[in-house]
Amino acid sequence: MAGRYKKDRKLFSHIMPKSAVAESFRTLRTNIAFSSPAGRNRTILITSPIPEDGKSTVVSNLGVVLAQAQSRVLIVDCDLRKPVMHSCFNLDRDSGLTNVLARDLDPGEVVSPTEVAGLYVIPSGPIPPNPSELLGSAKMAGFLDRVAEQYDVVLLDAPPVIAVTDAALLAPLVDRVLLVLKAGSSRIEMARDARDQLVKANAKSIGVVLNGARLNRGGGYYYYYGGEDEKRAVN
Repeated sequence: MAGRYKKDRKLFSHIMPKSAVAESFRTLRTNIAFSSPAGRNRTILITSPIPEDGKSTVVSNLGVVLAQAQSRVLIVDCDLRKPVMHSCFNLDRDSGLTNVLARDLDPGEVVSPTEVAGLYVIPSGPIPPNPSELLGSAKMAGFLDRVAEQYDVVLLDAPPVIAVTDAALLAPLVDRVLLVLKAGSSRIEMARDARDQLVKANAKSIGVVLNGARLNRGGGYYYYYGGEDEKRAVN
């Protein structure tokens, strides 16, 4: 029951598609689409300066709204230290990315469909002793090339960029990086440090997502067109 609550709490875009929170993720989807010519945002890495900024919530909900727009979407859990994508979608993580990289499995052998049409997940797999070496390997680059040909959008959930080097290793391999900051929590110096590390890693494009911001309901920017039940659920 607790696991079910945890999953429902995170997939706002799926369980409350008419909520203001879901609408904010659709706005993010639109901004990504307009930020680059068609086809240039096929692989997107999502990371944050430190843990608990909400990057995995952004990954899972962005995946949902992209799939709702008829895209074929793959989420890859690249956090090989504290993976959570399997719990977001109620999947096993016995097989996943580490099996592909360490045992040369085909990505199709470890991908799992979700209850959202068009959205697929590759969990982390078993936690390895050498996550940085695996993520920085030529096999990882080859894996990304293969899945980018098979899906419209590939989202990578990466560890916090200040904490470990994994996100910096992956940054030059993708089309875009989204840096998730948490409103009222992320410090400016940490955000700058995270940005600088991604720039040094030759990230092609860096965008910022502010997570946890309070919705402005008194200034004319909050609109709701759904039913009252969902409105109360969001509030």
